[in-house]
Amino acid sequence: MVPAIGIIGVTAMAIQSVGVIGAGQMGNGIAHVFALAGYDVVIQDVNPQAVEKALSLIDRNLERQVSRDKISAQDKAAALTRISSATDPAQVGRCDLVIEAATENEAVKIKIFEALLPHLKPATILASNTSSISITRLAGRTDRPERFIGVHFMNPVPVMQLVELIRGIATDDATYDALVEVVARLGKTVATAEDFPAFIVNRILVPMINEAVYALHEGVGDIRSIDESMKLGANHPMGPLELADFIGLDTCLSIMNVLHEGLGDTKYRPCPLLAKYVAAGWLGRKSGRGFYDYGGDTPVPTR
Repeated sequence: MVPAIGIIGVTAMAIQSVGVIGAGQMGNGIAHVFALAGYDVVIQDVNPQAVEKALSLIDRNLERQVSRDKISAQDKAAALTRISSATDPAQVGRCDLVIEAATENEAVKIKIFEALLPHLKPATILASNTSSISITRLAGRTDRPERFIGVHFMNPVPVMQLVELIRGIATDDATYDALVEVVARLGKTVATAEDFPAFIVNRILVPMINEAVYALHEGVGDIRSIDESMKLGANHPMGPLELADFIGLDTCLSIMNVLHEGLGDTKYRPCPLLAKYVAAGWLGRKSGRGFYDYGGDTPVPTR
């Protein structure tokens, strides 16, 4: 029997519908894994073309899983029937769990939550997929800080097994426990992080990337040498500059700014070369050029 929704929150078993706000790189992956796990999913974006692109990408990624015998054709068909799209926040507000997966910009995220609040059910859990921004601060701009939590998926979402759960100062036990069970239903593993800038993964990973950019900036090595050194010398699957392009240089810069401003330590100062690439619009794979140029069949270093 499905437990009833109470005044203290909503249990994991009661979470049947999930709204995903943002149809970009992370949003489409989040929608993908929730639909495959049996949840009804509404994916919403202010840009209808972004939603269409996300639905097409989810279809292709599910088909890739079918071709690799990860899921059956029936699993794919069922998952696709569970996903619907919306441009109106009211349609998302009716969900049991709403996950914001917009760009890593605090002002944008706050604007999204403020627009969403009038449409939420009383027991709806709000979550942010932020990779660095304070959960406590975001929760404080809503009407339900006790039912607000950070749910940070790794990219690409269908492949990566980790989900960071971050409690704000007001997040209650019922909300945290519900998300622990949700992550288990997705077949992923929880790492619980305290609400400090960039949490666990990006607190460690992005400063390493920033240091690699400094090594390039200072002429310690060129792009290929730096990436090959870390792949062959540290057994990393991707070099740090290649990984930065995959993440998005604007996202890397945003995270470094959050770390620098939030912790006040000069070791987190963003490399000027990283800022220069972002200012030029060279954001990595998503823009076609970053530390590598992706215009041809093989990526070519840009320096």
